[in-house]
This record gives sequence, C-alpha cells and structure tokens, in this order.
Amino acid sequence: MADFQLIFAFWIALIFMLVGLFGLIIPVFPGMLIMWLSALGYGILAQGFDTLGIILFVLITLATIAGMLADNVMMGAGARQGGASWLTVGVALACGVIFTFVFPPFGGLIAAPLSVLLLEYWRLRDMNKAWQATRGLALGWGLSFLVRFGIGLVLIALWLVWAFTNAR
Repeated sequence: MADFQLIFAFWIALIFMLVGLFGLIIPVFPGMLIMWLSALGYGILAQGFDTLGIILFVLITLATIAGMLADNVMMGAGARQGGASWLTVGVALACGVIFTFVFPPFGGLIAAPLSVLLLEYWRLRDMNKAWQATRGLALGWGLSFLVRFGIGLVLIALWLVWAFTNAR
C-alpha cells in the first residue's frame, strides 16, 4: 500500500475512533461498535493481521464487548443497590432495549427508568423507595459512562500501538 493511502486510512480510522469515543456521551449512540469497526476496517484495508495485529484486535474486541455490557450490568447493579427487585431490573432492561428500537433514539432512555419507578412503586407501594431504586439505576448509568469512556480510551491506545508498530 502506498504511503499516502496508509496515511489516509490512518486518519479516517482515527476520525471514526474519535467520533465513536465522543459518541459514548449519547447513551443510544453505538460508539463502541463504531470504534471496533474502525479498527477492523483499518486492519483489513491498511495493516493486515500479523501476529501482533491479531493479538491487539482480539484485545480490542474483548474490550469492546466489556464496554457494550457495562451499561446493562452497571445500571442493573445500581437499581439493585437502590432496592429494586431482580424482576424489575430484568423488565427495565427489556423495556430499555425494546423501546430503543420502537421509539428511537430516546425510547429506551425513558422506558428503562420509568419501568423501574412504576414497577417498584407497584411492588412496594412506597414512592420514596421507588425513587431510590430509580436513582440507583441513574447512578449506575452515569458510572457506566465513565467506564465505557475509559474503555474507549483503551481501544484507541491499543489501535495506536497496532498502527504505529506496523507502519510501513
């Protein structure tokens, strides 16, 4: 591959990596997936997959999966810590996923906390405890953003090691 093509591929991948990273601010934006696809595209089109490339891409893939799971796990943990039942956590997760597709982009953002609030109020007949569980969900959501952003920075760092180690 000519030097200018490699440089062009590097900058395009970097731009998409940064779009994905800053897209993590928006909960329904698939920033992790965009970053992973950028690394995959760069590997296929510019670098190839030698031994180091395979190892780094596997690490990028594992970190991407962890980042994509962070939302659900941390939101559920926050709701549980706030007092929500397992049933409420499961229903909130399902509502969040379903309503993201039914009413994009904000359906899931509204449905998940609203389902926690309503189910916990129905279960406990105590609005304060229902709000406490909903606040736990929101706290888990905020914490998951920090974790996902940190993982996003790790993805970029791994990709940069791959790009600069194999630069021809």
